[in-house]
Amino acid sequence: MHSNNDTLKIISSQTKSSINEISVVTPSMYAAIFSKFASAHNTVLGDDNELAKNLLISECAHLTNLQNQASKSAMQLSESTSKAISAIKEKDEKLLQNVLQETQKLRLEIEKLKESVYKDTLTNVQNRKWLNDNYLKDDAQNFKDSGTLAIVDLNYFKVINDTFGHIVGDKVLIYIASELKKTRYSVVRYGGDEFIIMFSKNISAQKAKEILNELREKILSKKLKAQEELFQASFSFGVSEYEASQNFSDIIEKADKNMYEDKMLIKQRVTGI
Repeated sequence: MHSNNDTLKIISSQTKSSINEISVVTPSMYAAIFSKFASAHNTVLGDDNELAKNLLISECAHLTNLQNQASKSAMQLSESTSKAISAIKEKDEKLLQNVLQETQKLRLEIEKLKESVYKDTLTNVQNRKWLNDNYLKDDAQNFKDSGTLAIVDLNYFKVINDTFGHIVGDKVLIYIASELKKTRYSVVRYGGDEFIIMFSKNISAQKAKEILNELREKILSKKLKAQEELFQASFSFGVSEYEASQNFSDIIEKADKNMYEDKMLIKQRVTGI
């Protein structure tokens, strides 16, 4: 059967995740890996040129839609601002009330627009653009304020994909993301099977570890089912505090090192499928 755009997005995401650790990827290598994931989804790619054309049209339509929405919101905001200035000058209470209602409606539309730009389509958590725009202050990728973050990496995720297929793997990603959101802190899909949790300023590294340890034990106490088989899902994590103006990459590297130390310990308790 022919693929649809949603399936192709999943296949593309899986392909990009699988090549993260490969230093050099040629077009033919990428095509081979993409085809493998397409086969797992029972997807026939068909003519590459036609496929690329359709995807380009779809993506352009999406970008055009976002651009049109942003342009419309900007025009409405400009119009409301002009009305507000006029109402203040003329002390027109009725006009001010009308501007307030328009602004409240516009705010809701802008929030919806921001959601579409900042959300990871698979797991429905925040994406890296959201992280960059909200926590980093410049092109050098330095933090705006101090805080604590954790990097979270699924254990044996490749084994789950290889054993049950990538559709089950995607469901595990969605499940883990939904559990991480229960911490009530901001969750970001960093890439593949990695997430970042941005804790509030008053949460120390020790408190963050306690929160994630408790959540991990809860997840480990549950059994997931796929193809009549039961299995466990789990994650490892690394926590790092950061100060304003510290470089994001340096903090991630520190958290990543802590995560791998944690992974060595948790894998003594949790085995693959």
